[in-house]
Amino acid sequence: QVQLVESGGGLVQPGGSLRLSCAASGSIFVINTMGWFRQALGKEREFVAAISWSGGNTQYADSVKGRSTISRDNTKNPVYLQMNSLKPEDTAVYYCAAGRMSPELATKVPFEYWGQGTQVTVSS
Repeated sequence: QVQLVESGGGLVQPGGSLRLSCAASGSIFVINTMGWFRQALGKEREFVAAISWSGGNTQYADSVKGRSTISRDNTKNPVYLQMNSLKPEDTAVYYCAAGRMSPELATKVPFEYWGQGTQVTVSS
């Protein structure tokens, strides 16, 4: 089993920035890809970004490309999602996920492990 804990959500004004963190524990040796998803109220969960455990391969949704960066420091456990130029439509619960697939399959193959989510609200 893999446990995931997100942190870093909160309230931010439009145009602002936030950095989300996700710490993995347990059987992390099975993880090949870490991902971020989000779910806005009344909408389906959607893919945001994914990164290989080595950090060398990243994938982004078009909606956040150029505004967000997913990263992982191999010397530390957490995976980060840096979000800039935030818009009200970025408001959602953001979930960290872990899976065995390669990042290119992040939108095609279900992730096996999920965190509880962290709320991001973009509002003035």
